[in-house]
Amino acid sequence: MRKHAITLVLLPGMDGTGSLFQPLIDCSGDFFDIRVISYPTDEALGYEALEWMVLSSLPRGEPYILLGESFSGPIAISIAATRPPGLIGLVLCSTFAVSPRPAVTALWAMATAFPPRLAPSVALEYLLLGRFSSKALSSALSAAIRPMSPAVFSARVRAIHNVNVLPKLKYVSVPILYLQALEDRLVPRSAAGLMQIEVPGTRVVSVVAPHCLLQTAPGEAAAAIGAFAEQL
Repeated sequence: MRKHAITLVLLPGMDGTGSLFQPLIDCSGDFFDIRVISYPTDEALGYEALEWMVLSSLPRGEPYILLGESFSGPIAISIAATRPPGLIGLVLCSTFAVSPRPAVTALWAMATAFPPRLAPSVALEYLLLGRFSSKALSSALSAAIRPMSPAVFSARVRAIHNVNVLPKLKYVSVPILYLQALEDRLVPRSAAGLMQIEVPGTRVVSVVAPHCLLQTAPGEAAAAIGAFAEQL
């Protein structure tokens, strides 16, 4: 693939900062022009408002691949369903089209006064990093969630709890790659299966990684995205 032939647009996980993409950027920057879209850390916006924000920030007049990580998967799917000009591929990582664990998010959504930065680091590492945790990754994770206000955290959990963009998948006309973390403690493997039912051509690449796949296995993720791009 010619260097910087395609722009890779990255939509972040629940923290919204995009800072956790650095390992992936380090592994794939030679193959793509990278554009990270961040979300406000002090505005309690739902999926629809964030979708409009992303739409206004997409490349114009050039081909690009849209990647939605975790929380941003429904945003990426919704945007791809509108068939924006320039979009040539959709990558979904450790994410979902419908609320993955509604019983859990129903409880989390009530935590309006609980700052996520006060969550025990061992709990965050268990859920997001698992046995792949390291001092560097733990520090990066803490730094990413620190700016997020309790109101923003609660709004995003409620958004996850209520989301269902499965019907929109049939309107996505570009190829889809799903990066599945085999040791994900937040998103079940059935999330990818549901997407394949809606879009049988969805390609699933499984990686031995926790929920934070792009941070713990950036090389494998970059290789899969690069191979996907070469086929477009």
